[in-house]
Amino acid sequence: MVSAVEQMAANTSWAALGKATDLRKRILFTLGLLIVYRLGTFIPVPGIDAVALRDFMEQAQQGIGGMLSMFTGGALGRMGIFALGIMPYISASIIVQLMTSMVPKLEQLKKEGEQGRKKISQFTRYGTVILATLQAYGLAASLEAGDLVTDPGLFFRLSCIITLVGGTMFLMWLGEQITARGIGNGISLIIFVGIIAEIPAALAQFFASGRSGAISPAVIVAVLVMIVCTIAFVVFMERALRKIIIQYPRRQVGMKVMEGQNSHLPVKVNPAGVIPAIFASSLLLLPTTVSTFSGSETSPIMSTILAYFGPGQPMYLAFFTAMIVFFTYFYSFNVSFKPDDVADNLKNQNGFVPGIRPGKKTAEHLEYVLNRLLVLGSGYLAAVCLLPEILRGQLAIPFYFGGTSVLIVVSVTMDTIQQVQSHLLAHQYESLIQKSQIRGKGKARKRKGPARK
Repeated sequence: MVSAVEQMAANTSWAALGKATDLRKRILFTLGLLIVYRLGTFIPVPGIDAVALRDFMEQAQQGIGGMLSMFTGGALGRMGIFALGIMPYISASIIVQLMTSMVPKLEQLKKEGEQGRKKISQFTRYGTVILATLQAYGLAASLEAGDLVTDPGLFFRLSCIITLVGGTMFLMWLGEQITARGIGNGISLIIFVGIIAEIPAALAQFFASGRSGAISPAVIVAVLVMIVCTIAFVVFMERALRKIIIQYPRRQVGMKVMEGQNSHLPVKVNPAGVIPAIFASSLLLLPTTVSTFSGSETSPIMSTILAYFGPGQPMYLAFFTAMIVFFTYFYSFNVSFKPDDVADNLKNQNGFVPGIRPGKKTAEHLEYVLNRLLVLGSGYLAAVCLLPEILRGQLAIPFYFGGTSVLIVVSVTMDTIQQVQSHLLAHQYESLIQKSQIRGKGKARKRKGPARK
């Protein structure tokens, strides 16, 4: 039998969007800030030789430059004020979360509620400034080494660092505002828009290569089929659940005895979502970014690192896989699904897994189930992220098509649509409550008391 909530969710249509005023304001607010982000990618950093940069990026677009440009929404290829993107913030979040799980004081601070979370967010912002400063300095130095600057020197380095760090902090603020006052996750939407903005140009270049004969029609068809199959596979895996049966005993409420109920605890095959892929990509982008703009001036150490950890190399693929698996387990157990907290909540609500004692035994059972699920979940993430990398190296596709970008686009789209539907459902509830109150008042007015004599 379908519940009332499920029936209402099924009947929710997009036509109700026009009546949901608050949701419409949130969507317009989100679109406005994303437009501001896109405009910022076209504002260049002072002191850049635009002609030399354009010629350089046309050559680098065939390789790692295409990937860097896509992940920054084209800002890195134009050396815009948002050239570093949001990656320093993501890297700082990784470091803070790792330290939170290892340092007892930070772990205790996390359990202090809203004040503790604000303090941890403050640490993350400080870390973002430090990482963005280091990355901006490396990028400024590599730009000078690549002869892409009109007037190299201390003044250019300072102006470049200040501009790039300010752009990253502004993007972090935009993401927080979208999350708080808009719709969807702000940081994920910024990355999503950056990828989407570069896809039309990449596809045009891909089809142009096919028209010129550089790529055979069979390869073009195979790539398109692979994209469709990857999207379908990502959607299927992101919606896959493992339902754990939860039983609630019979209880007495006042003079009534409530019968026991059976429910289920849904656990996603991939509780971490797209976060592990973003984390792993952010760790691999920094050395390639510096080396891309350094040109022939790359240091021997950097050349050795790129020889082993360049895109498509075996060490790169192994390190990428290890990072995805690690962050999948780490983020799932420490953020998305904590077995101890879930077991405590079930115990407080008098719920239990049939055949498992409440408390520590339930936590061990949930940990066992989650470990088995994450073997499949981490393997799925690694396959989606690495298979296109391998095929791209084998087929020499001239534009960057990575499983990470597909995973981000599909996951963020699904998450945003789900949040929009939740707001529509909440608006439908509010309208039903208002109608019932109005009807109740109307009936109360029609009732007349006994006539007084």
